[in-house]
Amino acid sequence: MAILKPFKGIRPTKENVLKVASKPYDVLDEKEARKEAEGNPISFYHVIKPEIDFPDEHDHYTPEIYEKGISNFNKMVKDGVFFTDDKEYYYIYAQTMNGRRQYGIVGAASIDDYFNNVIKKHELTRPDKEEDRKNHVRYSKLNYEPVFFAYPNLPALDEIVNEVIKSEPEYDFTTEDKISHTFWIVKDDKQIADITKHFASLPATYVADGHHRTAAAALVGKEMKEKNPNHTGKENYNYFLAVHFPDNQLAIMDYNRVVKDLNGNSKEEFLEKLKSGFEVEEKGTSEFRPIHLHEFGMFLEGKWYCLKAKDNTYDNNDPIGVLDVTILSKEVLEPILNIKDLRTDKRIEFVGGLRGLGELEKRVNSGNMKVAFALYPVTMKQLIDIADAGLTMPPKVTWFEPKLRSGLVLHALS
Repeated sequence: MAILKPFKGIRPTKENVLKVASKPYDVLDEKEARKEAEGNPISFYHVIKPEIDFPDEHDHYTPEIYEKGISNFNKMVKDGVFFTDDKEYYYIYAQTMNGRRQYGIVGAASIDDYFNNVIKKHELTRPDKEEDRKNHVRYSKLNYEPVFFAYPNLPALDEIVNEVIKSEPEYDFTTEDKISHTFWIVKDDKQIADITKHFASLPATYVADGHHRTAAAALVGKEMKEKNPNHTGKENYNYFLAVHFPDNQLAIMDYNRVVKDLNGNSKEEFLEKLKSGFEVEEKGTSEFRPIHLHEFGMFLEGKWYCLKAKDNTYDNNDPIGVLDVTILSKEVLEPILNIKDLRTDKRIEFVGGLRGLGELEKRVNSGNMKVAFALYPVTMKQLIDIADAGLTMPPKVTWFEPKLRSGLVLHALS
């Protein structure tokens, strides 16, 4: 059973929410965040990326960075930008992108569920990124940003959400990327109790996006638990901030690859070697987007190709082996291009599907990259099957859009 509870949200006032709300910490670098926050002292980037308030050359992982983040937040509270709700609530967070809308239930997830694997993961975390997020939580005793969870669609929860959204939203705004964000408070006691009850009926929830934030929140909660001789299990640090979306409302975008060279092969040699694992068909200069599993688009020297994986390159009974990213690694990246480790090899880079296939052409045509591969997106079913099997996906497989905005609601650990 999944544990979810309401909490007293720390939120911006209505008149400040648009100025506060930011993209998540990990979708833009320091320079981009500094530019977006320019002239806006209450941008949430000053909290989640406080390095923007230091010179470029300053180490991002020093104590003063984390101290600056919480100092900036405390000033916003003092100045009346943020306030704390007087009761424990759930919240509904809706996002609309390109006409598609998804409704998330914002609540406090259990660190015990994380350690007991009721919260299922599908990615490995990097220790350096995990430690950075842990330090933000340690210094602030807050969950600054929510994690993005999925749950198996439950009609009873849909019914509650549909009732709540009939009321006036607390926030309703559209960001510069034309994504709308709408936020309601669940105030009815019965609806709050029913949400808790229905989540308890779920066998599992799933980390969709935010494995590092999830790990950091759970591990710091555990640290606080171990340091408290009077621990009861009811303390706020036993929970962390998460937005839960039904799996049938989510869409995973493609996550594509670009490679710097052909590992000493000529174009002709490379194309010939590909034929051992694929049917190769030249498509010309127009963008080619794969429309089926096991079909790939490839851009090389001004032309697009369709690569269809042969039956012997994958195993339908292996949830990892059937993935297109696995096929590409086993049949192309490792044996032909000599790229063994996607996490560390500097010859390969990854391009989120939101940037479009034109970005792949741009990277290759610039001369910085030699070849690009467009992949068919992973499905939610594949993600859930892998997580349920206790397996982890290869790196850089899932790209969820739209991203959650940070700064709409925070969760206090103490």
